[in-house]
Amino acid sequence: MAGAAKPLDVGAIPYEGINEIIGNYKGDSSAIIPILQDIQDLMGYVPKDGISYVAEKLEVSAAKIYGIVTFYAQFRLQPVGKHMIMLCEGTACHVNGAKLISGAITDELDIRGGETTPDGLFTFEKVACIGCCSLSPVMVISGETYAKLTPEATRKILKEYQAKEAAVQN
Repeated sequence: MAGAAKPLDVGAIPYEGINEIIGNYKGDSSAIIPILQDIQDLMGYVPKDGISYVAEKLEVSAAKIYGIVTFYAQFRLQPVGKHMIMLCEGTACHVNGAKLISGAITDELDIRGGETTPDGLFTFEKVACIGCCSLSPVMVISGETYAKLTPEATRKILKEYQAKEAAVQN
């Protein structure tokens, strides 16, 4: 460690896993993006508290890493929910009622685009296109595509996910 700095006390950050990832790239700071991708694969996001640790290990500034993480849309600074909801807002979906579907998701889960429910069950993202224009409006939840949505159908789908999760917990 440079300058005998001590690791951050952040609890849930898997330092051993991050060290292994950095080691896979031989600590090469030119591999920042794939290192961050692997960290996100490991944790589901790139923790803000871990950025300083990675910066120290790669001997680059934390500002540089933070700049990369905030520039590229693929990176997340917050954990995501168990179920990722992606709502298409492309032209066809927009014209066919994506705004109503967004409203139903917001009403049902009390979150907006870019947010995660407090229980960690759902993260809601609005995306530019899912590629199912003829099936609009469309959302994808955990890889499952739901097409020709109405607000009522959307609420029903979300309640089914909630019921399945409640059954697992009992």
